[in-house]
Amino acid sequence: MRDVVNGMLVFSKVVQAGSLSAAARELGVSTAVVSRTLAALETHLGVRLVNRTTRSLHLTDEGASYYETSQRILAEIDEANAAVTSRRIEPQGVLKVALPASFGHQHIAPLVPRFAERYPKVELALSLSDRSINLIEEGFDLAVRIAELKDSSLAARKLAPNRRVVCASPGYLRAHGEPETPQDLAKHNCLVASWEHGFAMAWEYKSAVGKRGTVRVTGHYACDNWEVLRDWAVAGLGIALKSTWDVRKQLEDGSLVPLLPGYDFGTDVGIYAVYPHRRHLPAKTRAFIDFLAESFGPEPYWDKPAAAAANPAPRIKARAAV
Repeated sequence: MRDVVNGMLVFSKVVQAGSLSAAARELGVSTAVVSRTLAALETHLGVRLVNRTTRSLHLTDEGASYYETSQRILAEIDEANAAVTSRRIEPQGVLKVALPASFGHQHIAPLVPRFAERYPKVELALSLSDRSINLIEEGFDLAVRIAELKDSSLAARKLAPNRRVVCASPGYLRAHGEPETPQDLAKHNCLVASWEHGFAMAWEYKSAVGKRGTVRVTGHYACDNWEVLRDWAVAGLGIALKSTWDVRKQLEDGSLVPLLPGYDFGTDVGIYAVYPHRRHLPAKTRAFIDFLAESFGPEPYWDKPAAAAANPAPRIKARAAV
């Protein structure tokens, strides 16, 4: 197995460097060693990975597929090694984190005292903003994003699901009635987060039997701030699509009423930590990501019954100082 992993490493380096000689220089070995290692890997697999001449090198179809797989496996090995190493290194230094404004204020900032107690040598700098952040250009170590992640060069780890609920105030429902199906939302005044397309948005949903659909909703009020939309819903201005982490209190005290219980909205959206790369992840970054994942858990406290969620602190296990 060790020979196969070494072969993967050499093969990946050959592809990245563009030639056997360039790969040999980067690896600090002779070209002959690289050539023998690549040939041994091809013999082990029983396929040709690279068509090579004295002047050119081209991946075969099998080689292209194997390269993609090799990259993933090597990254996972690096990540596993880094995870073990980071536990031996005390997290320290400045850690810059970009957070969505409302979520960061409600659910991450309150955790900082416990994080500070556990990792006193980490200097934590939080930026709470709903604008789009470029991690690399702006010098952030990581960001928390609530989204359906697209293909990206950034690495990501899911911290928690992001369950969403369609809701309205009792006063709005008394005046306008309650929708019985997602398509009924098109007849209501819905609170939307964008006005670029005529105060309209597409809300995706999934039924209890797994059937997916989309309803185009419109309304008279739009805002790109989640807290404002929540407050407008409480005030009776319309129906809102809200994350449960943002409206838990209002759902419990009855100022907002959940609607369409047989449907899930925005099921592919999650809460993620994103960071520039997996390899050589600093101990301070890994510590903060692990801390958030541990704090939220697979079922975050805001989706649990009130008694269980009142104090999430006991789920945080104390660690011995390193």
